[in-house]
Amino acid sequence: MNKTLLRISYMISDLLTSAIAWSAFFFFRKMVIEKKLFGSQLDIGPDTKLYIGLVAIPLFWFILHYISGFYTHPLKKSRLTDLGQTFAITLLGSIVLFFALILDDVISRYTNYYLSFAVLFSLQFILTYIPRFFITTSTVKRVHKGKIGFNTIIIGCNGRATDIYRKITGQKELTGNRFVGYVTVRDAAKCELNEYLPELGKIEDLNEIVSLHKAEEVIIAIEPGENNIIGRILNILNNHNLVVKAIPGMHDILLGRIRTSAIFGTPLILLNPDPLPVWQRNIKQLLDYFLSLIAFILLLPLTALLSVLIKLSGPGPVIYRQKRIGRHGKPFTLYKFRSMHAGAEEDGPRLSSENDKRITPIGSFMRKHRLDEIPNFINVMKGDMSIVGPRPEREYYMKKIIEKAPRYKLLLKIKPGITSWGQVKFGYATSIDEMVERLDYDLLYLDNMSLYVDLKIIIYTTLIIFRGRGV
Repeated sequence: MNKTLLRISYMISDLLTSAIAWSAFFFFRKMVIEKKLFGSQLDIGPDTKLYIGLVAIPLFWFILHYISGFYTHPLKKSRLTDLGQTFAITLLGSIVLFFALILDDVISRYTNYYLSFAVLFSLQFILTYIPRFFITTSTVKRVHKGKIGFNTIIIGCNGRATDIYRKITGQKELTGNRFVGYVTVRDAAKCELNEYLPELGKIEDLNEIVSLHKAEEVIIAIEPGENNIIGRILNILNNHNLVVKAIPGMHDILLGRIRTSAIFGTPLILLNPDPLPVWQRNIKQLLDYFLSLIAFILLLPLTALLSVLIKLSGPGPVIYRQKRIGRHGKPFTLYKFRSMHAGAEEDGPRLSSENDKRITPIGSFMRKHRLDEIPNFINVMKGDMSIVGPRPEREYYMKKIIEKAPRYKLLLKIKPGITSWGQVKFGYATSIDEMVERLDYDLLYLDNMSLYVDLKIIIYTTLIIFRGRGV
């Protein structure tokens, strides 16, 4: 069973058990709580409320579990963690349902409230956790026996790399790491790891190697004399959505941006922890879709008006399409309202300036109020962008920035956005030097990402839009 099927198994299980739990609670209320008030004349059969609940309640629980991140890493679960997470989310959801649906019930005694809550929580928790327990138990056993796992690449090929390979593969219970080979840092007369794994290539080929072998985890096990190359390795790996770990003893190189981890007694350092907790990341994604949909509806009249004005401003399309670089270095098509005359970049890429003659009158107005970015909501709905995140750059300018500031690649860990800390604090950049200067604000955002910070950036962006300071 692969990750997708395993994730679907958890989802289907949660939806079915939530429906069963709600049905059981429905009949409990009828037969125990309401019967004491209405006696034998009460109709205890199913009704419209039950049918509505069988759709709405499982969906409610599914959204809660999705936001909590339960479905994120199906191959890396533990029964104890599942128990704690299921208990916490069930308690939270039961409290919400109690105040939303049960507190207004007509009851014979006040203690019926406590009984209703206890039954609701118990049914939901027990029926949700039991299937999860069996699915996780089956998965853990298959991982420990090596029947399922995730492709792993080791960077390094001598003492440290060989030692970490032996420790991980020598465990009585396997960890899920399926080693497909190793990557050498520099030419070596002899690679000790060659006795166990094939050589996949050198650091120069790392980008292609990770993609070709569909790696999900990389373990950096280079020798002490090779530590100066770790920044280059991380810059390459930032282009991919994978877990990067290293052996202990390298934290002094990484400015403290680490989190410790352990694989059955083999301690490793996690080098690329998620900037946001899973639950905040999922809420951010849901808010992106929801707010984009609201924006589409509310801005429809303005969108229609701007489309007409752009069309009247001269030949050329209303919507301007341009290739930009997104998360993990993947290109995507950015949508904007055209603010320049057609053929403005026939001579090649050129940044705009305040008195740029290529900009149309309506284009100048849109840029001041950032209305040219309205079609960016299409990119958010497609999943290419977020509402808040560093602005995406063209590959041409991205390479120029990286030449001066290699740390720019750190921004590729997250989705680009319609607005950003750099846009709010610095504004539009008219040169590569200004792009590098603005980069510091975006890196600051990366280190301080939270829903609270996103909210502040959205508020400040709104003020800029109304004040017309977006040039």
